Amino acid sequence: MASLNTSHLDIAYEDRLIVQDLNISIPPGMITALVGANGSGKSTILKTMARILQPKNGNVLLDGRSIHKQSTREVAKQLAILPQNPTAPEGLTVYELISYGRFPHQKGFGGLKAEDRKVIDWAIEATRMQEFSDRALEHLSGGQRQRAWIAMALAQETDILFLDEPTTFLDMAHQLEVLQLLEELNAESGRTIVMVVHDLNHAARYAHHMIAIKQGKAVAQGKPEEVVTSEVLREVFGIEADIVTDPRSGVPLCLPYELYRAATEGKVRGQKQKDGTIKVASNL
Repeated sequence: MASLNTSHLDIAYEDRLIVQDLNISIPPGMITALVGANGSGKSTILKTMARILQPKNGNVLLDGRSIHKQSTREVAKQLAILPQNPTAPEGLTVYELISYGRFPHQKGFGGLKAEDRKVIDWAIEATRMQEFSDRALEHLSGGQRQRAWIAMALAQETDILFLDEPTTFLDMAHQLEVLQLLEELNAESGRTIVMVVHDLNHAARYAHHMIAIKQGKAVAQGKPEEVVTSEVLREVFGIEADIVTDPRSGVPLCLPYELYRAATEGKVRGQKQKDGTIKVASNL
């Protein structure tokens, strides 16, 4: 099973450094969730690990070799990525979309071979898209479209699957549908899944490993109970939260109740000094 880690990784947009000296390891055969506030660098890190972005310094190592020094086809046989809000030409059917996942395995300009069609059929069945295989993507619901894109990524037959906010713009039922599908895929095939997730409780429930990102740096990484703590949430998100144990899954459950700044200001509001002045918090 392919190993993946970063070594002293710096990522920049022009002259602006987004990620600095990032050293993280992705546990093989597990689901890893990247969490953090908007603009923290989660998606940038995911894209760089998937070889979409070029780092300024450092390396992304796939099986000990720099991923940016390997050929596109070679990398595409080992990892697949589903970006945010992917788009496809109008009229493209589910089957046609999924068939694109076989491109890294094709040679020359030949069409789909028997092995390709076998894998496509498996991807359709794995994502429960049989009844929609001949339907155009624009005629599907949001959850069905997301399953079709996941099926395309599965058709690449890679050890590693990246997903950038796979539940964005989906309602609650479709979010659970997608996350439960990923959980099943991981359990059945041992596929390594790395995803950017906004909902902390979803991340804690479905991921085995979590990495909390703040301003391009890994503040905490480990099991959900090691990352979803009041201290980490205060530092990464600037919130005060109670952490309880989910009675069904046993994973930590985050109950946010106010911003850390508001909580801190509340502690000093109305506190008078001996000279009658009001004490004001500073450097919050």
